[in-house]
Amino acid sequence: MKSIKTLIILLVILTGTLTVRAQGDKPTIIFVHGIWADGTSWAAQIDALQNEGYPVISVQNPITSLADDVAATKRAIARAKGKVILVGHSWGGFVITQAGNDPKVVALVYVAAFAPDAGESVPTLSANGPANDLAKYFEPQDGFIYLSRAGVGTVFAQDLSSKQQDMIYATQIPASQTVFGDKSGEPAWKTKPSWYIVSKSDNAISPVLERFMSKRIKATTTEIESSHVVMVSHPKEVLAVIEAAINAAK
Repeated sequence: MKSIKTLIILLVILTGTLTVRAQGDKPTIIFVHGIWADGTSWAAQIDALQNEGYPVISVQNPITSLADDVAATKRAIARAKGKVILVGHSWGGFVITQAGNDPKVVALVYVAAFAPDAGESVPTLSANGPANDLAKYFEPQDGFIYLSRAGVGTVFAQDLSSKQQDMIYATQIPASQTVFGDKSGEPAWKTKPSWYIVSKSDNAISPVLERFMSKRIKATTTEIESSHVVMVSHPKEVLAVIEAAINAAK
């Protein structure tokens, strides 16, 4: 009888150890938001991935400079145990392009995001695509640029409900006016596998520019009929791309 009890205890301990080890083997998914958004813009993906047992961190960028945002993301990478997959939206693409050089990072997912080469800034990179009306909706304040409520509804999140647009407007993190001139360093996408989501009705970053960037970085590309905030308007489709990156990194 004692031997049976001992065997049961050993099996329980072994099963628990294997479960912990399996969870520990899962990569940490780190989300990096863009300008005029915040870490909660990834709420749907965070909830789904946590339910699947993945550790998740959503960085809150100060958007005071590229260096500051990269530093914030590097702190998140340092917290992660094991492999990391970086997911960046919009300006967050600049951030993951730099922070992705960390050896823990095994994949990059660009979500309607900038994917710069070395020495490029937002204006020089944007010159590879047609102009848009985004700047018409800028609201400067004390050295920072906010996006007007009309801008949220017209060029940023036109496929969301009015209530969702109100939330984005209320919680937006503005950008320091200087970040647009910050230049990218050596890009991680040259050595790390990349995925890219093109938002086909994006009025903030031209889909033409998005296709140019996704082709240049040789990313596995998915196109979705969406506004700029595709992770909010099409959460399941965005999650599927992230899961594809996770599976490829195993």
